Amino acid sequence: MKPHTALETVKALHTLIWGFFVACIVGAPLAAWQGQLGWAALLVGCVALEGLVLLVNRWSCPLTGVAARYTDRRDENFDIYLPRWLAKHNKRIFTPLYVLGTGYVLYVWLDRA
Repeated sequence: MKPHTALETVKALHTLIWGFFVACIVGAPLAAWQGQLGWAALLVGCVALEGLVLLVNRWSCPLTGVAARYTDRRDENFDIYLPRWLAKHNKRIFTPLYVLGTGYVLYVWLDRA
């Protein structure tokens, strides 16, 4: 596979995985609101596992390292199809949303107990 094709493949995969985790972050409180606490817990758990992977990898997605093999670029979005500002502030935006959403899931769970 040519380096450009490999990079584009990694970027596409990285973007799909990013979208999955954003859907989990948004979906967890929505699932709790709908009374689907099992789904909410699963979505919270998926993002927690992602956080563990990032922690082990020094707060970097492992796909960033894979993408780096195929280009010398290192701007914020060299490894993903996101606007540069969003790639740069991704953790600052979605970590608080995840924490708030998880707090809401916990609130609903305790309220129903």
